[in-house]
Amino acid sequence: MPRPRLCRRIRFNPNITYFKPQGVPMRELEVIELTTEEVEALRLKNLKDLDQNDCAKKMKTSQSTFQRILASAYKKTTQALIEGKAIKIIK
Repeated sequence: MPRPRLCRRIRFNPNITYFKPQGVPMRELEVIELTTEEVEALRLKNLKDLDQNDCAKKMKTSQSTFQRILASAYKKTTQALIEGKAIKIIK
């Protein structure tokens, strides 16, 4: 049985939860889902310019877990941009 997930601190609740390429109807797009954890990791690292240890402390997680969350967010965001997919932020 896997270990239960710990609650992570998320201090950002986005008002906009969908992003899509301009000029392409939603019904024709594949959707990539970003979790609020991943969005928070991107916000802390890239907008707040914090180092990974500080980001991990703010999210109440280990540095290695923060790195995995951030890597997942980068991969999904890059895939959506390069392949022209929509991004949905799930709560």
